Amino acid sequence: MISRILLFAATFCVLNKAEAQRQVILILADDLGWKDVGFNGSEYYDTPNLDMLAANSLNFSNAYANASNCAPSRASLMTGQYSPRHKVYTVAPSARGDARTRKIIPTPTSDVIPQDAITLGHLFQKAGFATGVFGKWHIGKDPTMQGFDVHKGGGKRGHPKTYFSPYKLPFLEDGPDGEYLTDRITDEAIGFISTNKEKDFFLYLPHFAIHTPLQSKEVDNGIYQDKPEIDGQGRNKHYAAMVKNLDDNVGKVLKAVKDLGLKDPLIIFSSDNGGIASLSRQWPLRAGKGSYYEGGIRVPFLINHSSIKASTSKEPILLFDLFPTLCDWANLMKSKDQPVDGLSMMDIFKGGPRTNRAPRPLFFHFPFYLQAYNVGGDDSRDPLFRTRPGSAVRLENWKLHHYFEDNALELYDLNNDPGERINLAKSNPGKAQELFLVLDNWRSEIKAPVPQGLNPEYEEGFVPKAKKKRG
Repeated sequence: MISRILLFAATFCVLNKAEAQRQVILILADDLGWKDVGFNGSEYYDTPNLDMLAANSLNFSNAYANASNCAPSRASLMTGQYSPRHKVYTVAPSARGDARTRKIIPTPTSDVIPQDAITLGHLFQKAGFATGVFGKWHIGKDPTMQGFDVHKGGGKRGHPKTYFSPYKLPFLEDGPDGEYLTDRITDEAIGFISTNKEKDFFLYLPHFAIHTPLQSKEVDNGIYQDKPEIDGQGRNKHYAAMVKNLDDNVGKVLKAVKDLGLKDPLIIFSSDNGGIASLSRQWPLRAGKGSYYEGGIRVPFLINHSSIKASTSKEPILLFDLFPTLCDWANLMKSKDQPVDGLSMMDIFKGGPRTNRAPRPLFFHFPFYLQAYNVGGDDSRDPLFRTRPGSAVRLENWKLHHYFEDNALELYDLNNDPGERINLAKSNPGKAQELFLVLDNWRSEIKAPVPQGLNPEYEEGFVPKAKKKRG
C-alpha cells in the first residue's frame, strides 16, 4: 500500500511539473546606467515601476555587463561566452578616434555572432518554447535565423533613426505618425505574451531606449522641465523623460502579466552597459558607457519569481550568467559543442552555499579604442578616449586594469574605493602581480588577442583640436 501511495505521489509530481508553464520575460534596457534607477540610489529619475519590481525581486548590487558597449554585451548574453570566443569585441570599427592618437593597431572586431553560434533562443526553441525578440537585436541580420520564432525590431541596427513613427526599421512596420517606439515595442511584446499565455515561452524584450537619439514624448518632458540637477543627473531632460517612459513601459508589461493571468513567470530586468557619463553621472562609480571603470560596466539587475526570495545580493555576477541559469531553470539541454563561460545562479536563488563560485574572477577584454563622447568630460583615464586597448579582472574586492599601449596597471580596492580613484598598483605590487597573473593566464587559456603592432600613423604628443559643440 505504501509503495502504491509513493508511486502515485511521484507520478502526480511528475505530471504537475510537466503541466507547469515555464515562461521567461527578459527585459533589457539600452545604456541605462546602474544609478539611473531609484532602487540603486538615484534621487533624480522617477522609476516607480522598477522600484516596485526591485522591492519584490532579488537585486544584484554587483552585477556587470560583459562589455561596456552594446554589441559585445548582447553577444555574450545570447551565447554565454566571453568575447574572445564569439569575436564581437566592440561596435565596429575597433579603431576609433584620430589615428594619430592611437599607438597600437587594435584587434579587428566582428559585428555579428558566428552563424553557427547557439543562442538562448535556439535552446528554448529546441525545447518547444515559443520564442520572440522585440526591439534591438544588433548581433545578426535577423534573429529568426538565430533561434527565435518572432522578431519585431531593428535587426542588425544598433539604434533607431527616430523614436517617432515612421521609424523605417527593417523588421517593424511603421505605426501612425508620431507613435513612440518604446510604447510600440512594448505593445508588440504584450501581444506575444497574450498569444502564448497558455504555453511555455521565452520573451526577449531588448528596448532601444535609452540609446540615442535622445527623443522623448512631450507628455513626459514637462515632469523634468523645472527640476534641477541632482548629483550629476538631470543634465539632459530628454534623457530623463526617456528613463521615465521606459519605466512606464516596464509597468505596462507587469500589468499585462497580471491581467492575462500568467501564473508565475520568471521576470528579469537589466541593462546592456553603463549610462553615458556626460549625460548622467553614476557616482560614486567612475565614468560610463565605453569605459571599463565601474560606471561603464556595472548595471541594474533584478530577478523576480515566487521561488526566489526578495533580497539584495552582493555576489559579483556577469550578465552572461543568465545563459546557464536559464538553462537550469527551464531544464534546457545545453550543447556539448559550444563552451559556456557563464556560471549558473541557481545556487544563489536557493540561498545555499556557493562553493562553486567563490572566489571567481570576472574578466573583461577590450583590445580596441573608443573615443571620448565629451573630450575631458567622461571621467576616463585620459581626455581623448573612453577606453584604450586593455583588459580588466575583478576578484573579490580587488580590480585590476591592464593597458596594452604602455603596459600600465591600475589596482583598486572596490570595498573602500568603488569610484576607482586611488591606484594601489605601486603601493601594493604583490596584489597587482597576483591579479595580473590571473588575468594573463585567462587570456592565454581563452586565446584572447593582445594587439601589439605599432600604428605607423601614430604621432607621440599629438593632441587634436577640440571640435566646437553644436547647439
